[in-house]
Amino acid sequence: MAISSTVFNDIPAALRIPGWFIEFDNRLAGNAVFQGKLLVLGQMLETGTATPLVPVRVTREEQGDELFGRGSMLAEQFRAIKKVDLYTETWAIPLGAAALAQPAKGSIVVTAGPAETRPLALYIAGYRVWCEMVSGASLAAAATAIAAAINADDRLPVTASVAVETPERVDIECRWGGETGNSISLADCLKGEERTAGLALTYTAPAGGSVNPDLIPAIAAMGSEWWNWVCLPYTDSVSLQEIEAELANRYGPMRQIGGRAFAAFRGTHGATAALGNARNSPHLSIMGMGASPSAPWVWAATNTIVAAKSLAIDPARPLQRLPLPGLIGPREDQRWDDAERNLLLFDGIATYTVATDGTVQIERQITTYQRNAAGVAEDSYLDIETPETLERIRYEIRSVFAMKYPRHKLAEDVDRDLYDPSQSVMTPKVCKAELLSLYLETFMGARAWVRDYAGYKESLQVSIDPNDPSRLNVIDQPKLIGQYRVHAQQTQFRR
Repeated sequence: MAISSTVFNDIPAALRIPGWFIEFDNRLAGNAVFQGKLLVLGQMLETGTATPLVPVRVTREEQGDELFGRGSMLAEQFRAIKKVDLYTETWAIPLGAAALAQPAKGSIVVTAGPAETRPLALYIAGYRVWCEMVSGASLAAAATAIAAAINADDRLPVTASVAVETPERVDIECRWGGETGNSISLADCLKGEERTAGLALTYTAPAGGSVNPDLIPAIAAMGSEWWNWVCLPYTDSVSLQEIEAELANRYGPMRQIGGRAFAAFRGTHGATAALGNARNSPHLSIMGMGASPSAPWVWAATNTIVAAKSLAIDPARPLQRLPLPGLIGPREDQRWDDAERNLLLFDGIATYTVATDGTVQIERQITTYQRNAAGVAEDSYLDIETPETLERIRYEIRSVFAMKYPRHKLAEDVDRDLYDPSQSVMTPKVCKAELLSLYLETFMGARAWVRDYAGYKESLQVSIDPNDPSRLNVIDQPKLIGQYRVHAQQTQFRR
């Protein structure tokens, strides 16, 4: 059969000058390349050079100090991220403190002076600060030494001052306003350091921080860019509602740029369960920190980059046992046991474990999704691997069809043989064959994202819309691969 001149893209049909004209068509040569982007939301200080609410790409650890101010929430989030992975593309949308925000405030009171000369290992939000202690020093002198040591470390999220009226008291204040400062921990000798003999301290954890930044302007600044993973430092209900709504909209069929947000919550088992049960999003994962002394914004950043690094490689592979570097787990007597963590996994809260060497590890990265639209409890979006895998399957399908069938006409199967084979004509049969090939060779064979090819083939339906000859309707039922999490075995021994 003769090839019509209409099949060419660039060589015109009305061509009479002599010559050999060869055009190239790369539709059959390319493969979709997935490169995810990670977005960090957080607060900057006035000392930073970045412009609030303007997305900025961060490629090096040191950039965080310059852009967002040394000791800022964002600078420390990026320090944690870059220590884990330098290759994932990471951006920030810096936020300033709300106009009415109040910083959290706490205190350290020296109630007995040091009886030996030994530095004190003070921990603030998981950061260790060595404070010089001299045998026989007065309460005021010890307090002054503590305040000086805190202020000398400009990476800490707090500043310190000795109370004028009570010189044995060190007042602590978060560097920024908002509720996040209420999660700053105060402790000492968390990693087995020897305590200074005679020294006695009373800690009052920071509190009173209020009014987190409004996320609506930050969400607007996200624009139409596809942010695959979002680090969220806030767990107040308004912030969670705003990010949940945006991610649900992005996941939908009209935008198709969905992403998952990662947050962390420091609190009691009851408070953590209450937080999880108040949420219901397949795109939000909140990890319960318990009594961990680490800062929640750093925990969220570490969890986000560790998850993103793995999910970018394989969205269906479980995240369990992946280490979360730099985080400090609670003391052994404060850790939640198996039964307590299992309860949280039914409350929409992701969990972690602590290895014998102190390494914090992801146990199960679940979303907060627990109920369908009718309010009935179900687990279709329980694990974060589910929306991640569906997102990637959709991306691959769109990429293949956009590359191979960019300007095709649409016809019924019965008419296809009447057209020149070189013509760009899509039919339901061609579409079905392409989807089956993708399912078997890519999603199942090469990637191991799905299972049950026979069931998929039987359920696949493709047809031209009866009311719109330009629309092809497809219904398919992919069966996602599971994750090997639970090994249940009954051993019936014999004698």
